[in-house]
Amino acid sequence: MELKKLTIEAIALLKKLIETPSFSSEEDKTALLIENWFKDHQIPFQRTNNNVWAINKYFDENKPTLLLNSHHDTVKPNSAYTKNPFEAIVEDGKLYGLGSNDAGGCLVSLIATFTHFYHHENLTYNLVIVASAEEESSGEFGLNSMLSIIPKIDVAIVGEPTLMDLAIAEKGLVVFDAVVEGTASHAAHPNNDNPIYKLIDVLQWFQDFTFDKTSETLGDVKMTVTQINAGKQHNVVPAHVDLVIDVRVNDVYTNQEIAKILQENAPCTKITPRSLRLNSSSISKEHALVQAGIAIGRKTYGSPTLSDQSVLSCQSLKLGPGDSTRSHSADEFIYISEIEEGIEIYVKLLEKVIVLDRRY
Repeated sequence: MELKKLTIEAIALLKKLIETPSFSSEEDKTALLIENWFKDHQIPFQRTNNNVWAINKYFDENKPTLLLNSHHDTVKPNSAYTKNPFEAIVEDGKLYGLGSNDAGGCLVSLIATFTHFYHHENLTYNLVIVASAEEESSGEFGLNSMLSIIPKIDVAIVGEPTLMDLAIAEKGLVVFDAVVEGTASHAAHPNNDNPIYKLIDVLQWFQDFTFDKTSETLGDVKMTVTQINAGKQHNVVPAHVDLVIDVRVNDVYTNQEIAKILQENAPCTKITPRSLRLNSSSISKEHALVQAGIAIGRKTYGSPTLSDQSVLSCQSLKLGPGDSTRSHSADEFIYISEIEEGIEIYVKLLEKVIVLDRRY
């Protein structure tokens, strides 16, 4: 199908998605819009919960499979919006609206790219596209729930705003709940075991601690105490202080290794990971997808932000139109030209990797 026409249709789809609220776990109406795209282009599809997915026409089980994925759920709009977050407004080349940049522009660009290649017979990879739900909440019915349903994936492109540069690695995330215990008492009496005072040394330990291994792409593991909670009355020394620690994991540690290090070394009574499934991700710089991107002038980098890559066990590349710094911001927008460029670059990159017949 002519790429220019697909691009126009993709932008129209994005406008409809913006004007249809789709908070995490509430994406049923945007799922219908995506279904309608596949119906209009006569592409068979399936829907599992609010995940909509399809495979290319000439899927061959003997070939490796490339996943194209982005999400259609959004966060809730923040209070600083000056424009209607659910109105697709175009001004000065910018398309405003909630989810326009994160990750609607990526999603419609990948859908257009999949549609462009759908009918081709001689691809070196099968294509699977998943328009996924619950990415923003890391929910149980998102992409992670699809991996046992869709065909086995060998490599993936995850659509998140990267200015169409190649994020060849992404930090994982482990959130820890920690407890510093002491002795409860009346505030008027002496107490040498006040957990709030003990917290001073604990916080200093977290601030000073460094993990030994550094990643060439992602740098150091970043650990941050983000929440502290203790006490309910002014005249009572509490028995414990609760902490939350956010750890952004590079690609030279597993989440399990990080948990073991902290449980063996942190000066806390207890420190417990909430989940170990949001892993760091990477793809070899020598992989054909990365080399194809470099060949068409795209830069490589390591991404500090989390995406659906974290639930994949295969190599994966994060790549998409838009700018990550606009995500979750007030008056979120994406440039129309970024979507046009995004579709063009996705197609050029895939032509170098999956198309044998260059006359196509």
